[in-house]
Amino acid sequence: MRHQKKGRRLGRDASRREALLTGLTKEIINHERIKTTEARAKEVRFLLDKTITLAKKGDLHSRRQALAILQDRVLTDKLFTEIGPRFKDRNGGYTRILKLGFRQGDLAKMVIIELV
Repeated sequence: MRHQKKGRRLGRDASRREALLTGLTKEIINHERIKTTEARAKEVRFLLDKTITLAKKGDLHSRRQALAILQDRVLTDKLFTEIGPRFKDRNGGYTRILKLGFRQGDLAKMVIIELV
């Protein structure tokens, strides 16, 4: 039984799932909008909201925590200089998920996840 186990498994073990979510977070910060499956979008939303909240704080400790998640200095700098100040007055809900329909190959639900 899976009592009190949060999150989707996404068909991967823990390390590959963490790598997938980190990669999706990096792409959203870089492009501000990506097309992916609904399950991945709903799962990456939590990690993305966490990093944007760190960027809103803007102190050195938050920058180091975000760098530990993203592992890219250029994206961390973009997060703290452009994206963080944009959401300064917003209390969460930094992403929007737009449903597109089904993927032709396997009928997976496709969405666009973007920064508001």
